[in-house]
Amino acid sequence: MAAFDPTTPHETVRLEAVGVSKSYGARRSTRIQAVDNLSFAVDSTMSMGIVGESGSGKSTLARMLTRLETPTSGSIVFNGRVLPEHLPADELHAFRRTVQYIAQDTSSSFDPRRTLRDAVRAPARRLLGLGRKEAEERVDEVLGLLHLPVALADRKPAAVSGGQRQRFSIARALVVRPRILVCDEVVSALDVSVQGAILNELRSFCATHGTGLVFVSHGLPATAFISRDLTIMKSGHIVETGSVDDIVTDAQDPYTRALLAAHADPATSHYSEAAL
Repeated sequence: MAAFDPTTPHETVRLEAVGVSKSYGARRSTRIQAVDNLSFAVDSTMSMGIVGESGSGKSTLARMLTRLETPTSGSIVFNGRVLPEHLPADELHAFRRTVQYIAQDTSSSFDPRRTLRDAVRAPARRLLGLGRKEAEERVDEVLGLLHLPVALADRKPAAVSGGQRQRFSIARALVVRPRILVCDEVVSALDVSVQGAILNELRSFCATHGTGLVFVSHGLPATAFISRDLTIMKSGHIVETGSVDDIVTDAQDPYTRALLAAHADPATSHYSEAAL
């Protein structure tokens, strides 16, 4: 199979899950079906929110899209090509340059012995092949975007707060300027004011660099604020999808209506730019 060609910013990048299922557990009696025969697609022009309660399968879907989990059945398709289970190193690097994943839990995602600057710089060197000077310039650019003081970057992960460490996790993904960014519960553990700032920073980055966004969360207000479209998941299935406006004003599925009923104004909530 031919290796992926580098993707230039004006090209649209498409990522799809086609009939994917994911189950855990070897025994039928204890097997958990996290995702069941689900199809989903996003491209670099979209901002798609995926909302569902804990156990709905949304994080499993996100991890399958980004090749951190392998589907039990079905296919992940990147730019029209079905990805094999094992990609050659050069193709995997090309995929990682194009599609980046940010997780909620940052406690184990940094090497405690290295500085946060080292962590953010590493993908610029490894995935982009930038020289040290170019990589440092890219790091400084993304730290500025996320309003991270340069002094913090020279600290070890344990020496900053959880919210600051989450920003560095985001910086590490953004430093390669991915074309599709998958965010898995990246603001749910943070204060509302910090959430709002990060959501606006992510929106600014995606608009500037032509990056598509998949924003996974159990929180409907934040997801509706940052996304143009919504996908609602329940028990491993998609129950509804559409534009934020359509779903907020005319939800069709009872589960979606129950989510909406829990929030007086999910489309704006606490995240309006005027309040920041």
